[in-house]
Amino acid sequence: MKALPDAISYEDAARLVKNVERVFGAGDIAQIMEGFTDDVVVRFADRPEMHGKAEVEAFLRKRFARQKNYRLTKHLRLVSGNMLGNMWDGEWEDAQTGRTMQGRGTEFWTLRDGKVAVWEATFNVWEKGAAPPSPFM
Repeated sequence: MKALPDAISYEDAARLVKNVERVFGAGDIAQIMEGFTDDVVVRFADRPEMHGKAEVEAFLRKRFARQKNYRLTKHLRLVSGNMLGNMWDGEWEDAQTGRTMQGRGTEFWTLRDGKVAVWEATFNVWEKGAAPPSPFM
């Protein structure tokens, strides 16, 4: 079994989460991409699994084209070895419909050499002022 990279401290993880909050909130795709390993694997909600920076960048460009005035808050929830978990809340205007949208999700990042090697995320979205959709209600 391959040894895990050095563990990230809680303080370093908190700084990383706040930095990601800042660059995602600014829609700075170039800086976002610097935070991933070249062979990154992304499992993002119901999207097909993505492999490598090129696929991830294409996804993010499409995503940010729809999200005008994106506002994001992230909250670190756990650190274990080279993995961390966070929750986030976001709000934006949909560039196609003009509606104000809200989103919430959780993420797990597996790090290698200080960069995200695996990004696993859940994502829920709804129109602001409306109840979040649920198949159970």
